Amino acid sequence: MDDETPDFSSTLQLLRWIAWAQRKAGEDWIRARELTHEQAFVLGYLVQHPGSIQRDIAEVSRTSAASVSSLLQGLERRALVERRAEAGNARTKRVFATQRGTDLIAGFETAMADADDIILTPLDQSERDTLHALLTKLTAHLPQPTR
Repeated sequence: MDDETPDFSSTLQLLRWIAWAQRKAGEDWIRARELTHEQAFVLGYLVQHPGSIQRDIAEVSRTSAASVSSLLQGLERRALVERRAEAGNARTKRVFATQRGTDLIAGFETAMADADDIILTPLDQSERDTLHALLTKLTAHLPQPTR
């Protein structure tokens, strides 16, 4: 083994390698749309939660309101989101993904399912079922992930 090839001798190192391959597929898909990870996340969130306020976006993305404001400005310049004043309260702006923004990120779930299929290609259905059962058993005692 040369110095460039990592030693993935433990089970968890192998799982991290698989997670890396899955994450890279997602990042490549996002990058092909000239988005950052954060922009893609916010667009996806807005598609699922239209009319969110900036504070909600900051909370779910675990960032500051100032960072969200800057991110939204960039998305607005590309006509991917729009902010609208709430009726009766001009200070509160609701944020919506535009049709262009919605279209840009459409297909992400399919792309990730395709990546999963590529990663799992060496396994037949029985092996996939066994792997799923084993991973379900391992994760059953772990705390649920949070955003």
